[in-house]
Amino acid sequence: MPVNTLKDHKAEQRIVSIRVWLALVFTILLVMVLISRLFYLQVVQYDELATQSEENRVLLQTVPPVRGLIYDRNDRLLATNRSSQTLAIVRERVEDLDQLLDDIARLINVTETERSRFMQQINRRRPFESVPLKFRLNDEQVALIAVNQFRLPGVEINAELVREYPESDAFAHSVGYVGRINERELKNLDPALYTGTYTVGKIGLERFYEPVLLGKPGYQEVEVNARGRVTRVLSRVNPIPGKDLQLFIDTDLQNAAIKAMQGRRGSVVALDPKTGGVMAMVSNPAFDPNLFVTGIDYATFNDLNTDIEKPLYNRATLGEYPPASTIKPLVALGLLDNNVVDKNDKIYDKGWFQLPGSEHRFRNWNRKGDGWIDLNRAILRSNDTFFYKVAEKMGIDRLHDFLSQFGMGRSSGIDIHEERAGLLPSTEWKRGAYGQPWYPGETVIAIIGQGYMLTTPMQLAELVTLIANRGKHVEPRLVKEDIPELQSPEWGEDIELDDQHWGLVIDAMEKVVSYNRGTAYWRIGRGLKYRMAGKTGTAQVVSIPQGEEYDAEKLKEFERDHSLFVAFAPVEDPQIAMAVVLENNNGAANVAREVMDFYLLPKLARAEQEKASAENKRTAQ
Repeated sequence: MPVNTLKDHKAEQRIVSIRVWLALVFTILLVMVLISRLFYLQVVQYDELATQSEENRVLLQTVPPVRGLIYDRNDRLLATNRSSQTLAIVRERVEDLDQLLDDIARLINVTETERSRFMQQINRRRPFESVPLKFRLNDEQVALIAVNQFRLPGVEINAELVREYPESDAFAHSVGYVGRINERELKNLDPALYTGTYTVGKIGLERFYEPVLLGKPGYQEVEVNARGRVTRVLSRVNPIPGKDLQLFIDTDLQNAAIKAMQGRRGSVVALDPKTGGVMAMVSNPAFDPNLFVTGIDYATFNDLNTDIEKPLYNRATLGEYPPASTIKPLVALGLLDNNVVDKNDKIYDKGWFQLPGSEHRFRNWNRKGDGWIDLNRAILRSNDTFFYKVAEKMGIDRLHDFLSQFGMGRSSGIDIHEERAGLLPSTEWKRGAYGQPWYPGETVIAIIGQGYMLTTPMQLAELVTLIANRGKHVEPRLVKEDIPELQSPEWGEDIELDDQHWGLVIDAMEKVVSYNRGTAYWRIGRGLKYRMAGKTGTAQVVSIPQGEEYDAEKLKEFERDHSLFVAFAPVEDPQIAMAVVLENNNGAANVAREVMDFYLLPKLARAEQEKASAENKRTAQ
């Protein structure tokens, strides 16, 4: 018979109660944990988490400044900025950069040079910065990237301003160019100023005036979507644009000088004697600076860099040449000022000169000799023998000290960095350079601008400007406005000499061109409609043995003499002073005549018209 078991309802209630309380306690504890976690996140960690959230939604972008423009004296643009579509990548949005670059290369052409340069740049930039991969995209390339944007994370198509040089190679050496910032430059540049900027001035004015052309960057806060696209601008601090520069350069005169050179190697420098403004500065051959702006490829650069004619070389300020007979007017002033000769002293030239006790003959260019000759005639005939005979009495050190007043042996101070000082020898210089004494024969050739002596075309233009101004110093400048923080200290002072000495030398230089025995008369003197003072020069490249005569046809091209000419005009009111150097060629005086005609004849014609108009008005009254 089964046993009846009575239920213990109280015990069951206790068990249920315990379970309920345990569940309640567990629930309360769980809620407390959730509340405490929520409190921690919402209160304790609020600032940090809010910042992280904002950073995921809001980006701070750099707004690069607009680079300053460069104008010539007549407001013609020589350096401008052109809008360009640029493909750029933001590193922090990319998981596999190599894969992304491969994907882009399958859509548009990306050269190895562009890829290599991009990798160098992106490794030096902060992850959130946009780094350009390819500039100047065409419409088809932009469309291809846009259609495939969904599978190209971190890729942007930006409208950017890219430097452009409208005159191509005409001002490559004076205006210069900008190029991609390299690793060495990046270490020396202020990152705050160059954030978002990928080019820097490399040579010429672009380099010298970089601090004022650059400007200062601005910033903007932007809201982006999940794909990283900007949806709106939240705030903005505008950039400060770079300063525009206006030059003394005259584009038409520059092109006239280039045309006159007819493709020959050399340089033309034309200065305004009243201001020192550089009106033309030609170095030929040249190159297209636009090639360097977004990065030149290796093959093109190598072609330019190894070209035997050196198009990258600025002959106007870096080319060093023996000044030859172009310095005879200066030497004449030195002879007069040091009482070595006076205006009436004469020597007899039989075509050569010998130092006492020496059999070596220093020959005049006119092997037959010029007979009795004074200082004035020695200049207009460019007679070597006259200067040979007074060389020892003058001495190399007095010659050095006098010529240094005219800027020889030191930089001109022109506002570009690419300049050499030339060489003005002395006994001290030779002892330091070679550990040897100075010999009398070296003075004989130095006094006619040969031997160790070297000058640049810019220095030659400067010294003839000093003659035109009768000693008043003006420093060569490309930019019209003075920018004190970038101005180099002026070395020059006015040169105080007897006014009669200036008059004698300038008269002789005018006869070089206007007198039928002058060395430039038969080349450029006939039909001249204004008064020009000039001086020819022929610089030897290789020595000719004693007893032999120079024959250009027997020499290799790069062994032939250089042709030089310095001049200013009009004599009574100098408006242009210039130097021309043609390497291994002749005709420098012809180049100067063509350039001066281009510049002066329209001015003279206008002056005549104004004079005639004024006369007509007086007659009518």
